[in-house]
Amino acid sequence: MWTETEPSSPLAQPPFALNRRAFLGTYAGGLGAFALAHLLGLDAARAAPPAASGEAAASSRRGLLEPKPPHFAPRARAVICLFQHGGPSQVDLFDPKPELSRHGGKPYEGDLEVHFHKQRGNLLASPFKFQRCGASGLELSEVLPWTGKIADDLTLVRSMRTDSVDHEAALRCMHAGKVFGGRPAWGAWVVYALGTERQDLPAYVVLSDPGGLPVDGIRNWSSGFLPAMVQGTQIRSGKTPVFNLDAPEGLPEAARARQLRFLRGLNELHLHGREGNTELEARIANYEMAARMQLSVTEALDVSREDAETRRLYGLETQRAAEYGKRCLMARRLVERGVRFVQVFLSSQPWDTHDKNAETLKGLCAMTDQPSAALVMDLKRRGLLDSTIVLWTGEFGRLPVSQGKDGRDHNRHAFSLWLAGGGFRGGHAHGGTDDFGYRSVEDVVHVSDLHATLLHALGLDHRRLTHDHEGREDSLTDPAVSGAKVVRELLA
Repeated sequence: MWTETEPSSPLAQPPFALNRRAFLGTYAGGLGAFALAHLLGLDAARAAPPAASGEAAASSRRGLLEPKPPHFAPRARAVICLFQHGGPSQVDLFDPKPELSRHGGKPYEGDLEVHFHKQRGNLLASPFKFQRCGASGLELSEVLPWTGKIADDLTLVRSMRTDSVDHEAALRCMHAGKVFGGRPAWGAWVVYALGTERQDLPAYVVLSDPGGLPVDGIRNWSSGFLPAMVQGTQIRSGKTPVFNLDAPEGLPEAARARQLRFLRGLNELHLHGREGNTELEARIANYEMAARMQLSVTEALDVSREDAETRRLYGLETQRAAEYGKRCLMARRLVERGVRFVQVFLSSQPWDTHDKNAETLKGLCAMTDQPSAALVMDLKRRGLLDSTIVLWTGEFGRLPVSQGKDGRDHNRHAFSLWLAGGGFRGGHAHGGTDDFGYRSVEDVVHVSDLHATLLHALGLDHRRLTHDHEGREDSLTDPAVSGAKVVRELLA
């Protein structure tokens, strides 16, 4: 009989008095091989009579991620979000303001919400020229030449608004719908609603920066109060994309298969009586998926399989854009193989230009502009853009006045973002800000409206996508509170 009392010496106890923790502490040296064992022995395992309780539990876990029908016919089936932590400056990149240029250096006469008030300066004109791009004539900054090449594929939203001027709260609003912590990321909502098309790849993949985590860390892709299995799976772009995935050499395949079956039994026994513990269920499900992932993830992330022209397109031959380009290319390869939701993050919050605004923007655009545009171009030429939403955004924008000598402070009242593909309207600029780019005033789009529209493009009604949380049907948009609506003008 199994016991939950951890023995002082596992080897001194009868074999079936050994609990899961004690076993792992004593015998864990060979567990790295279990995943591959399952992969290699999968066909044999299917032919064998299943253990009823263990197989039923595993089937239940897999069922959460089985493909599910949307509420209505979708325009898109996948999302790639290129998230720009820190708050890109809309008036320097996407929202040209002649009045700001004319009055640069003069005091701003109106009311202004300033985060660092003691450092508030005068109006700061953008040092960059804007130019009309594509047949649509979208005006974009000169530091975004590659984005200009895809202007006719873009829906440029210039009238965004959010609820907080603080990074962490604004990040939670953008990723999870509200400024409060502990809520599911919208990628988790998408996977919860639609499941996955591939059982050997995660449904929700996070391609993190090798330089480190972004501000707010793993909470950016949390499952919150949804089942833990729908949270983002972090994958690195280095030599070891997923830690502890490769099996050690030297162990016979049959032995590995037996070990994995034994481990599955241990996991199911440990889960018995703990049904409903979604974190434990997710951990077991992740171990099971690891076996299926060993070949598929390695293949999906291997950009060396791409031809030289594609590698050049993403900037992999350039020092500045190579790393970001590699992750954008990985995102395309993952979506191409059926992954539902991919996010590409940057380390820390590089777009937070409190000083040296122009200099910093030049460097960041040199790093991200070509790969971001290449992703859209590549998806389009492969026939994937119509079914994939590409979203380029930060959590808020910047003020039209200077902070100190040459920086810009946070601005929640106006920021810009762009979307491409997935049924969104190409070559379209939506909304507008005041003469100085401080406040969205025309066709304003709140973050909750953006979420409602994104879900709509995926065939999901944001009012119907709910989950019981503490006795209340909660949702990403919480429309009764936020008044969220689908912005149909953004859609083709």
